[in-house]
Amino acid sequence: MKTRYIINALLGGALLMGGATSCTDMLEEYNPGGGTMDQYAETDKYQAFVDQCYFAMTRYFYGTADGTSSWGKPQALSAGYMALSEAETDLWTSAANFVTNQQNYFWYMGGAMNTTYTAGFWNCAYDGIGACNTAIDMAKYNKSFSAEKLNSFVAEARMMRAVYYFNIVEQFGGVVMITSTGGENITYSPKRTDPLTIYNEVIIPDLEFAAENLQIGDDGSTTAPTRKAAIGFLAKAYLQKVRWDSDKNTCYQKALEAAKKLIADCESGGSQYNTHMYSNIDDVFAEANNYRNKEALWKQRWAVDGKSQSGSTGLANLNRNDERFNCWLSHFGARQNLGEDHQNWEGSKEGDFMPTQHLLSLFVQEDGTLDPRFHKWFTTEWNCNRESGYEWTESDCKIYGKDASMKGKKISKGELAIKIVMPQDANYAEEVAKAATSNYLLVDYKKLYSDSQKEVIDLNSDGTENQLRYYWPVLNKHNSSNYIVESYAKYRLGNLNATFIMRTPEVYLIAAEAALQLGDAGSAKNYVNKIRQRAGAKELGSVDLRSIIDERGRELCGEYNRFFDLVRVGYLDNANYLNTTHPALAKYYKPEYVLKPIPQAYIDLLENGSDFVNPGY
Repeated sequence: MKTRYIINALLGGALLMGGATSCTDMLEEYNPGGGTMDQYAETDKYQAFVDQCYFAMTRYFYGTADGTSSWGKPQALSAGYMALSEAETDLWTSAANFVTNQQNYFWYMGGAMNTTYTAGFWNCAYDGIGACNTAIDMAKYNKSFSAEKLNSFVAEARMMRAVYYFNIVEQFGGVVMITSTGGENITYSPKRTDPLTIYNEVIIPDLEFAAENLQIGDDGSTTAPTRKAAIGFLAKAYLQKVRWDSDKNTCYQKALEAAKKLIADCESGGSQYNTHMYSNIDDVFAEANNYRNKEALWKQRWAVDGKSQSGSTGLANLNRNDERFNCWLSHFGARQNLGEDHQNWEGSKEGDFMPTQHLLSLFVQEDGTLDPRFHKWFTTEWNCNRESGYEWTESDCKIYGKDASMKGKKISKGELAIKIVMPQDANYAEEVAKAATSNYLLVDYKKLYSDSQKEVIDLNSDGTENQLRYYWPVLNKHNSSNYIVESYAKYRLGNLNATFIMRTPEVYLIAAEAALQLGDAGSAKNYVNKIRQRAGAKELGSVDLRSIIDERGRELCGEYNRFFDLVRVGYLDNANYLNTTHPALAKYYKPEYVLKPIPQAYIDLLENGSDFVNPGY
């Protein structure tokens, strides 16, 4: 316990000042097995240094909360990487469109300055960087592994270091660049390195090394990245680098080259890198395919050992993505929040991510039909889960526009309780016509969203609250029935399913964007249509940058991408884009908020803290 505290404190504080030697010294000091770190690294136990590179990722990145989740409090669940990568974009608003709910993550702080909420992300990233630097530096002492095996371990550490830096550079801009564990340069006046330098000296070289030296792996490879993950992330990084690099064409060309490697492999059966894309969209997020998903270039899964994760703290840090997108079903009397429901895909825990009108509009095709991905990837119906059922009350009849004759009518357990209908659904007119007398709560899209205002309808025409705003189409990509259960009553249960960090379709869309920017609109269209063909959607006759970004929204929503997309293409350089896609968010927009605030606690430690205050904070 002592060591863990010291390591975290140093990596979240002193490490950022220029070195991690103090962390190394403390590891040597606390060594119950005897010997020094370099002696430890000589043996096959060197792998423990590499394993430590993932600790920060499992604690904060890709699926977890920030380690401080409180059971029964949905607002705690958004305090993590999903919010930083997907919220405050055109695709998501907060639950029921409440500006007071998670305003730091969904509403540019709601106009109230906050410079502390990014601390968990910042500290974990540097915790991970320190662990990676240690693994890289200690490799030279190893005498147990072959050169090839040792290089694969170093490649893991270098890839993870690139991923950590990629994230903090994109979120904060210039940061302190640390690439070794030498502590001779520890200072309380660290230098802030610009993003392009970090890309050129760390992110790109690390990913290139990983792309050459990581193991190929197989469909079951999890958490530790394989070579296809490195190539995919290299394509992603080169594309994202255009945000900072004036030589954009070189970035696009390099992104396209990396993407084409995986595309060629995918279309030749995955013989070189094991790259695949399912031909049937039903297979993509099927739970039976979760652990050995062929389409996932990289996935992260949590511990299987229930004993090691027992207790509310351990379970809270397992994959929470399945809960983040839930609507507030228990707002209606036929539903209650039962822990058991998580194991039959009927989770009721209140989430935070509500689709914007813009996101839903992306699934409406030019001919007025719905893209098949909508009903595959969004849940719009839920059954009654109360053992005793539910009887319509006079109050609920008035609130939801039911005929007075519905009072006392019963919805039994297992019967349809809530149904959302879209105007493009074949039975839309029929459902709306009988809305007042149907035995279930019907949520008409047109009473939930305003297409003309491009917003959630918060109030009824008489000024009362629109109670339908608690029920929205729920993204189900992260649904799980695979749980460790310690106590349903105390809500101590943890999702064991893997989350997909990157999928093959993203590589096609990277190639499309890069090809378009290089003047090859024909190839760009073909890459996009490859994804649309697989989905059963109508093919596009032509593409431009906006249509590619829209396609990324359709295919990759809820998969840790949207913030990076919008800042890369300049859609958040001003409020114009948000005014047309998420006007409620545009009210709080300031250009400076594209960069997140570096945590105040870190700034207060420094003699030159003012150098680390991002504009607007």
